Amino acid sequence: MITALTRRIAGLRNRIRTGADRGSLSPFFAVSALGIIMIMGLLVDGGGALNATNKATGLAQEAARAAGQQLNVPAAIQGTAITVDPDAAVAAAQDYLAAQNVSGTVTVTDGGQRLEVTVHDTYTTYFAQFVGRSTISVSGTAHARLHTQAGG
Repeated sequence: MITALTRRIAGLRNRIRTGADRGSLSPFFAVSALGIIMIMGLLVDGGGALNATNKATGLAQEAARAAGQQLNVPAAIQGTAITVDPDAAVAAAQDYLAAQNVSGTVTVTDGGQRLEVTVHDTYTTYFAQFVGRSTISVSGTAHARLHTQAGG
C-alpha cells in the first residue's frame, strides 16, 4: 500500500515537473470570458438602445402635445371646428425638438385634427464599438388627436 502511494506521489511530481497538464484550463477560460463579455455587451448596449428609444418616444409625445396646443382660434371661437393651425403646430413641435437637441418630422392630417411626430436620435454604444458599430439609430413616434367635449 505504501509503495502504491509512493508511486502516485512520484507520478504527480513528474507531471508537475514536465508540465504535461499545464495550461489545459486556459483555452476554456478564454472562451468563457469572451462569451461573458459579449453577453454583457448585448445587455449594456441593448438596454441603452431601448432606453434611448423610450426617450425618443417621450420627446415625440411632448412635441405632439406642444403642437396640439396651437389651435385655429378663429374657427374655435366661431364654433365651426376644433382644429390646429397646421403651420403653427409644425413650428411649435419643431421648436420643442430643437430645444431638446433632436430632429424629427411633424405631420398634420385629418383637416388639422390629427398630429404625428416622429423623433430620430442615435445611441452611442460602449461594447459594440469593438465590432465596428459605434452608434445605433433609434426613433420614437407619437400621435395626437384633437377631441371636443360635448356640452362645453
